[in-house]
Amino acid sequence: MQFNKKLFVTYIAMFLAMLFWGLSFIWSKILLDFYQPITIITLRLILSSIFLFSIGYFFKRLKPIAKEDRGKLILLSFFQPFLYFIGETIGLKYVSSTTASVLISTIPLFTPIAAYYYLKEKFTLLNVLGIFVSVLGVVLVLFTDDFTFSASTKGILLMALAVFSAVAYSVLTVGLANKYNVFNLIAYQNLIGLVFFLPIFFYFDYQNFIQLPFTWTIAKPLFALAIFASSMAFMLFIYGIQVLGITKANTISNIIPVFTAVFAWFILDEHLNWINITGIFVVLSGLFLSQLNKAVHLKNIIIFWKKSKNGK
Repeated sequence: MQFNKKLFVTYIAMFLAMLFWGLSFIWSKILLDFYQPITIITLRLILSSIFLFSIGYFFKRLKPIAKEDRGKLILLSFFQPFLYFIGETIGLKYVSSTTASVLISTIPLFTPIAAYYYLKEKFTLLNVLGIFVSVLGVVLVLFTDDFTFSASTKGILLMALAVFSAVAYSVLTVGLANKYNVFNLIAYQNLIGLVFFLPIFFYFDYQNFIQLPFTWTIAKPLFALAIFASSMAFMLFIYGIQVLGITKANTISNIIPVFTAVFAWFILDEHLNWINITGIFVVLSGLFLSQLNKAVHLKNIIIFWKKSKNGK
């Protein structure tokens, strides 16, 4: 099989995006000890917007959004970052970082359905099989060692809101990603998202925010969220969608809980039992299945069968 450099670079980009998003649950969990969720999101978007517009301006990557696309961009920003961050960040108050990332990893279960109906994007039997195997792994990560369910209903519902928002975002991104570079999309969506959050922040959280000194302990995870999770990860992810398609790109997000679980163990002391560890390996197995190319797989089977037949 010939080495495909573009595909290799794409998978490296997606791997880094998933790593940053996996760590984002850890960084957010740390910040929740100091700030309210809306404060975290607002500061995250301010820093991310400054970073992206500075980079975009310096490298001349920013251009105006066409009038006919402004409504789509506002809707895109409403789903992500607005609704998504509300679900994810507030949900983290009620569930562990590992549980949150596992629930978010169910996005690929719903994405192919949305992609099929709205984008006419086909998905293979192997894609579907891989998705369902991964979801089985997701369920195992939610169990305690005596097979009882250990997640807050409120937290699960908030994460479900984040999942729905991410699926809608992925569908809307496809059309805009073909017209604008990733700097434009991410910079403008974060800026519009910030406009959505600012009134809520000033009404509910501002007084609490100004009473707490800004320390290096707060700055480290906050800047990490803004630069790596809210900026670079989104750029890498949109690039992945352009090359792999919406279904495969979203399926790779199943690896996020693995990163979160490992780092949560070391940083937050969130221990995993043998059922959770089994679930992580099942998730990885499903990820591998979903990325197989059905056509190549069937072709190899046919070649093997013909060789075996001729050899008799």
